[in-house]
Amino acid sequence: MSQSPTWLTLQKQAESCTACRLSDTRSRVVFGEGSSEAKIIFIGEGPGRQEDLTGRPFIGRAGDLLTRLIEKEMRLPRSEVYITNIVKCRPTVDLKMEKDRAPEKDETEACTPFLIKQIEIIKPQVIITLGNPATRFILNTKSGITSIHGTWDQFMNIPVMPVYHPSYLLRNGGEKSRLYTEAAKDLKKVIKFLNK
Repeated sequence: MSQSPTWLTLQKQAESCTACRLSDTRSRVVFGEGSSEAKIIFIGEGPGRQEDLTGRPFIGRAGDLLTRLIEKEMRLPRSEVYITNIVKCRPTVDLKMEKDRAPEKDETEACTPFLIKQIEIIKPQVIITLGNPATRFILNTKSGITSIHGTWDQFMNIPVMPVYHPSYLLRNGGEKSRLYTEAAKDLKKVIKFLNK
């Protein structure tokens, strides 16, 4: 990804951020990965163990499944989209770095300026939210992903498509499940929208 001075400055700010308690326990800041000219941004909730160790978003089993969804169902190389999270540091139960949890409100608020700036710089044509925390935050809703996945909404005047989180798909049957089929269908709606 060719990076503008603005982007590099933003990344450096994120990497040295101490605005919330997650900075005390992180190994690496997971800023995001992909194309600076991406038409699609995927937004998850926060890094997990593997991501914290490598500084890369969505690797490990959930990341592998997300990559397959992008490449097989959307027919795009992963390198052509941008993938990030609401929070850039790993949220864990009691900050013990053992069990992952959803980010808390103050952690999300501390990280929001980074996410907003990423969206402003990339200017995607579509945002795809992965799972409940990302969807509820981006769409400012209390509705769950099971009821609103596959339905269009908006954030910053950009169309938003909520989709099941890959780790949720893995916990519920993986690629042979009905949920995977639904996620694939939701992602194909995005491609159809971009190709119209």
